[in-house]
Amino acid sequence: MNEPMEMTRAYEEIIDFIAAGTTPESVVKFQPAEVVKERVADSDFQEKNGEISTGEKSELDHYLLLEHLIRLAKVRARRYIIES
Repeated sequence: MNEPMEMTRAYEEIIDFIAAGTTPESVVKFQPAEVVKERVADSDFQEKNGEISTGEKSELDHYLLLEHLIRLAKVRARRYIIES
């Protein structure tokens, strides 16, 4: 089971993005790595089919929270771009 490693990858990717410094434009362009997208799609499929483990469900919930925060940041970044 590679659950903790994949979740760590998602967190590390976002932490690195923030730590490197951002601009509104870079926030708008930010996309997670393909491996993270694939893992989320697999977990989503498993959840919809009732085949998800407790650990995978926790991982999916954490990722969805991160995705929500990034979406909110993108909306705010677009506002900054428009206002400048």
